[in-house]
Amino acid sequence: MSNSPQTVAVVGAGIVGVSTAIWLQREGHDVILIDREGPAAGASFGNGGVLASCSVVPVTVPGLLRKAPRMLFDPNQPLFLKWAYVPKLVPWLVKYLGSAKAETVERRAKAMTPIIGDSLSDHMALAAGTAAERYIVESDYLYLYQDRAHFESDAFGWRVRADNGFRWETLEDDAWRDYDPSFGPSINFAVKLGNHGRISDPGAYVKALATHAEAEGVKFIKANVDDVVSEAGKIVGLRAGGQTIACDRAVLATGAWSKSLAKKFGLSQPPLESERGYHLELWEPSVMPRAPVMVASGKFVATPMEGRIRLAGVVEFGGLDAPPSKKPFELLERNIQAAMPGLTWKRTEKWMGHRPSMADSIPVIGEAPGLK
Repeated sequence: MSNSPQTVAVVGAGIVGVSTAIWLQREGHDVILIDREGPAAGASFGNGGVLASCSVVPVTVPGLLRKAPRMLFDPNQPLFLKWAYVPKLVPWLVKYLGSAKAETVERRAKAMTPIIGDSLSDHMALAAGTAAERYIVESDYLYLYQDRAHFESDAFGWRVRADNGFRWETLEDDAWRDYDPSFGPSINFAVKLGNHGRISDPGAYVKALATHAEAEGVKFIKANVDDVVSEAGKIVGLRAGGQTIACDRAVLATGAWSKSLAKKFGLSQPPLESERGYHLELWEPSVMPRAPVMVASGKFVATPMEGRIRLAGVVEFGGLDAPPSKKPFELLERNIQAAMPGLTWKRTEKWMGHRPSMADSIPVIGEAPGLK
């Protein structure tokens, strides 16, 4: 970026767009934040809420190709497909499953560690001096296993984390139960990572950041951006809601909805799909986990939040338009009852949303190749 103030349009008001807008505004630029619905309307509302610095290992680890068919037909596995969408999905899916190689995972982890490897500090810096600070909670993050043998079956992922500088403590049997007695006898081993954190209400957090940004001078426009205006190969504006919004630069941060607009920016065929994510919220639970946990047997996260536990982590591929499925919600409830058999709660809330999933699991960051 030039040292002189620029007018920058940020498309998308999820956590990526809002944080981008805040840092640009702090650097002295004039910022316009554009979203068709408003801040935190999608995945930034419904995510697992963990500041998961160690989550540098993608789903596509070696062996996935062998396991995937069984997972798709087993109702107790956290992978689902909308079968009518499969013909559209196949080209992306071939690339996605082709990424399940050791060298690809290692490259991805090396790329992700500088981006998310200190998430707690990054979010504290982002929220400093704003009303959003109160939603950041420093905490451990734990991976829970049936026993040591189950943990050792995940040795590849832990080796990759260790190679990227992550360190942890293991808790077994009584040591684990002393740490958090709310879990049942099916879990006897935990990996505890310090210097992590959680967001106690992800939607409220992002909205508080957006409110702060507007108060500091970021202009918010509620509109759908449908085209890019350029002159001599350089962006000069965006078309949104029947008007042209003039800008010197633009940032595309629309997550799973980025594909069509990415083409306007000169990215012809980004290998992007919607990874449909589900969460189940258990309000007024009888017991609250001490810290956010990843239950390895079900590949789901249970995060303590304000007044509720949020369960998240199921993966479904089915595009942007299909309605939610029932089975992912049912699986999340079965899984938490197995992990915390004494848990009761007053009411349940359900959500499904769209996470952006690149075929190689690496985010697209940088200058668009087709437009200055």
